[in-house]
Amino acid sequence: MMKVNLTQRIWLSFIALIVLVGLTMVIVYPISIKGTLTDETYRIIEQEQARMANPFSDYFTPPQSELDFIERREAERSVGHLFLFNNLGTLRGEPVPPDSVLKEMIRNTINQEQERDRYELTYNDATLFYVITRIESDGEEAFQISYMWDTYRDLMVNRLWERLVYLLLITSALSLLPAIWLKRYLRQPLRMLGNHFEQIAKRNWREPFRWEGDDDFQKLSDQFEQMRQNLIRYDRSQKTFIQHASHELKTPIMVVKTYAQSVKDGIPPKDNIEETMDVILDEANRMDKRVKDMLYFTKLDALQQETINAEEMAFGYVAFQIEERFRMQREDVTFVIRGADVTIDADKEQIQVLLENLVENAMRYAKDTIWIMADAENDMVNIHVKNNGPAIPQEDAAHIFSPFRKGNKGQFGLGLAIVKRITELHQGDAEVINEDDGVRFKVTLPKKDREKIDTREVNI
Repeated sequence: MMKVNLTQRIWLSFIALIVLVGLTMVIVYPISIKGTLTDETYRIIEQEQARMANPFSDYFTPPQSELDFIERREAERSVGHLFLFNNLGTLRGEPVPPDSVLKEMIRNTINQEQERDRYELTYNDATLFYVITRIESDGEEAFQISYMWDTYRDLMVNRLWERLVYLLLITSALSLLPAIWLKRYLRQPLRMLGNHFEQIAKRNWREPFRWEGDDDFQKLSDQFEQMRQNLIRYDRSQKTFIQHASHELKTPIMVVKTYAQSVKDGIPPKDNIEETMDVILDEANRMDKRVKDMLYFTKLDALQQETINAEEMAFGYVAFQIEERFRMQREDVTFVIRGADVTIDADKEQIQVLLENLVENAMRYAKDTIWIMADAENDMVNIHVKNNGPAIPQEDAAHIFSPFRKGNKGQFGLGLAIVKRITELHQGDAEVINEDDGVRFKVTLPKKDREKIDTREVNI
């Protein structure tokens, strides 16, 4: 397939348009104008026929010969008249037509039922148009036949066609000017946009792009600018992520390396080798937890809504598992679960991770009670995790779901960011609320219409 650039596409479009208009004119125009001028010819005949107020006066001379009849074809708008009366036995009027023509006229006259009718015939490769009108003369029926050759019609068709060809040529020449203008008008913003794309390909997205004037190009420039801003934010978050990840891993790695070297040198940092190895294991577990959180957060960042494996489940099914898992970590904390029978439609694994992170966060701040609750509200399901610990400072609450933003007892700064990301993947929302007796995290998820889903499955 031949590849063409924008300039060639513009020229080809204009050429195709001109060719299409030309073909339309060549095919349609002659037929249309010829039919129009044929009607005009009949109108002239009828007009001349009606103009003759006294068709039987001495104004008319008897027919002379067939030669006069044929020569009348050379006159452009000449209308001839014949009169038949006395039961078609008497012919009066202008040059007499040949016998074959006269016989056809008389035959049509005999068969004519209307008062006036139009006819045409071909004679010597030419077309003769005539109109037969029934009249009354001295109390008896008579007929007036008015005729005109196709000379006028064909001459007008040729004249109009020549002028139309000239007009088409002039229009084609003038159309080059808008084609040149359109080429320049389109190339300038597209070339600028292409240069900016080239800079972005080189990871240089600092220069903004803004085009004003045309609404479509302005919309395109706004979309490009939005993409550029997203790339800047993504690049910044990627660098921040790498910096925080390296910082979070550097400390436990340094501790493990130092303790391992001390053991190798025979100088345990702790009282005995067992306590020293416990420190190494604790730091290894911390590294393992951090790496898993970072990998899971990266995995969530790559997911799309279509990959969510949503299924219906009871809130209590997940809540009691979470309670069982965390209950032994702090025996002084009481878990209260409410709304166990509330059903939610979500990815089971992701909801488990969401509640784990919320409960783990609550465990660090709770005095003695953690509430895990759910309730249905219209077409939404609310999940609450509350602890009776201290309130969150207002300046921290605004960024609490951002990656690597840790509170005074936080660990890695990814737990609540993972909560936020899972909520967004489920088309929901997450917020933190300071209350009089503690802090409550609220996650709102859309509730699917199971009846509609069941009906759709039946129809399928």
